[in-house]
Amino acid sequence: MLRIVLAEDAVLLRAGLVELLSRVGHEVVAAVGDAGELARAVDAERPDIVITDVRMPPGFRDEGLRAALELRARHHGLPILVLSQYVASAYANQLFSGSSADGGGLGYLLKDRVGEVSEFMDALDRVAGGQTVIDPEVIRVLLRAADKPLLRLTPREREVLALMAEGLNNQSVARRLTVTEASVVKHAGNIFMKLDLDPAEGNRRVLAVLAHLRGQQAQA
Repeated sequence: MLRIVLAEDAVLLRAGLVELLSRVGHEVVAAVGDAGELARAVDAERPDIVITDVRMPPGFRDEGLRAALELRARHHGLPILVLSQYVASAYANQLFSGSSADGGGLGYLLKDRVGEVSEFMDALDRVAGGQTVIDPEVIRVLLRAADKPLLRLTPREREVLALMAEGLNNQSVARRLTVTEASVVKHAGNIFMKLDLDPAEGNRRVLAVLAHLRGQQAQA
């Protein structure tokens, strides 16, 4: 029997997973809907394994995966199984490399590619036992992202980054693209995330521009 903390914001899916896991003999000691609750539950319950989605409240971007990284730092070797519809390449790369990957099982499965319940249960047992289980599609996305980080950006994000490289502030970028300043801020946040620019890393705007310029040079 495994003691499990489950983080999933979709209420029906969360309830279904709790029922499924309980049916096969595991104990879900906490089932939560956001990253903050996930961190508190793990600190309080010290589970055998965490199952977490990637996109959760409040921002529905990568809160679950960032929480997993923080929990691995606080609870060394804590097994983590990511179960999501999305591949958040920036933080997934961090999860599977460096000190975060030292000790303890890790897994990353895509919800719509789990064909059998037995596959999911097998992955859960393997991760809890210290193994690494990664969906092949996740590996393909991570390899593409590692080779050409600028290719992670959408066409609109590339436009925003190019204007940032011209020295425009958010207000000027918004005027040039005829969008709201809030939209530019959102695009900038996505750019920083996709280029693996940590919030603690100095001036992320400058680092993003440098990445853009390196990409331009590579194409020349």
